[in-house]
Amino acid sequence: MKRKTTGWMTAAGNGLLVLACLQGASAAHASDIDFAAPLNGWRNTSGDSERYSQDVHYPAVSVATPEGQSKLALIEGQIRNAPKKKGKTVSTLVVDGTPLPQRVEEDGKFSRPYAFPAGSNGVELRAPDGSRKRVQFYDAYSGKTQPKLRVLLAWDTDGTDLDLHVVSPDGAHAWYGDRVVANGGALDVDVTTGYGPEIYSSAAPLKGTYLVFVNYYGSGSDRSDMTVAQVTIITNENTPNEKSETIRVPMRKAGELTLVKTFVMP
Repeated sequence: MKRKTTGWMTAAGNGLLVLACLQGASAAHASDIDFAAPLNGWRNTSGDSERYSQDVHYPAVSVATPEGQSKLALIEGQIRNAPKKKGKTVSTLVVDGTPLPQRVEEDGKFSRPYAFPAGSNGVELRAPDGSRKRVQFYDAYSGKTQPKLRVLLAWDTDGTDLDLHVVSPDGAHAWYGDRVVANGGALDVDVTTGYGPEIYSSAAPLKGTYLVFVNYYGSGSDRSDMTVAQVTIITNENTPNEKSETIRVPMRKAGELTLVKTFVMP
C-alpha cells in the first residue's frame, strides 16, 4: 500500500476558474449553481489558519478536502438539479487559462483546497449547457507570497497515480517523498486517485536549468491504463512578463519515468 502525507503549500494566481462538465450533460442554469466558497466581496486572510495537510492512501476512492479546511482556502459548491447517475462525473477546471480535470460527485458537489493570492480574484463555474455563475472577491492581505514559478501536473484518467518530480539548478529534488526543499521550492497535494492536479511552486526560483519529470506510479487495478499527462509551466504569473507553456505526454504503463521538459530560469 502506498501512503503519503501531503499538503497545499502554494499560492495560485488570479483565480479565473471555469468548471465545465464533460459527462452527464443536461440543462443547468446559473440559478442552479451554488458557491459555498469563495464568496463575493472583500476579505483579508491575514492570520487565517489555513489547513492544507491531508493523508492520502493508495489505492483510494478520492482525495477529499480535509476536515477543518479554511473557507478562505477552498473552492466548493454544488450544481443543483444535476442529472442523477451513479458515480462521479469528470469536469474541467480552468485556472488562469490552464485546463485541469475536476471531479463532480454524484450529488453535483465539488470541492478542493485552493490557495488564492492577494488582490483581485474571480471564480467562474460553467454548467454543461454553457450557463455560468461568477464570483469576484478581493483579498486585502498584501503579505502573501506570490510564486514566480509554478509547474502543474494533471492527467486524464481516474484511478491512476502520476507523480510530479522537479529538479532545480542546485540539484534539489522536489517530489512526494520530499515536498519542501531547502531552496524554497515546494510540492503541494500528491494526488493518488486520478486527474490531479499536483503543483510545484517557488517564490524565488534559482537561476539555471530545471528538469520536470513525470512518473507513472500505478493504478488502482491489476492493469495499467494509458493516461495522458499534462504539464503546464508558468513563470512570473500575473505580471506583464508572464509566460505559460503546456506539454502533453502519453504515459503507457506503471513504472514509466519521463523527462517532460527542461527549461532555464534566467
